[in-house]
Amino acid sequence: MKEEVIETEEIFNGRVIKVTHDKIRLPDGGTSCREIVHHKGAVALIAIHADHLYFVRQFRVPTGEVLLEIPAGKVETGEAPIETAKKELKEEIGAVAANINKLYEFYTAPGFASELIHLYIAEDLEFEEQALEKDEFLDIEKIPTDSLQDALDTGKFRDAKTIIAVQYVLSYL
Repeated sequence: MKEEVIETEEIFNGRVIKVTHDKIRLPDGGTSCREIVHHKGAVALIAIHADHLYFVRQFRVPTGEVLLEIPAGKVETGEAPIETAKKELKEEIGAVAANINKLYEFYTAPGFASELIHLYIAEDLEFEEQALEKDEFLDIEKIPTDSLQDALDTGKFRDAKTIIAVQYVLSYL
């Protein structure tokens, strides 16, 4: 079932992604092409405190919408995902967690992208000032855990990582 890359053409190499057009050998010996979006990976955090789950509301250019999401950010080259998780928690919601534990790893769109998200749960939070990057503009929103099912059912969450996180909280906490 494995496909072998036999030729790669770089189409774009940017700050966040690289795009390649790959010629591959199929398991039956034939060839085909794949368009691949390469991404260094990201972290996402279930930040829970005093029976509330913390979210960030921000405009996302690719969707043309303001989305309500769990805190998240891309892993920098040479940075361990746990360190990225701690950094993003502080940047986006101004929190430091006594306990951060990894729950899952999942691909966002494995049909064309390599992005792997590391999902953490952050508990026992203490709040300080946000430390947003200069190009980040977001608002913090907290939702009581007993209101999450209704928020999910009414379509308040529209990105996969947030839906996975909310489902986890509803199932296990």
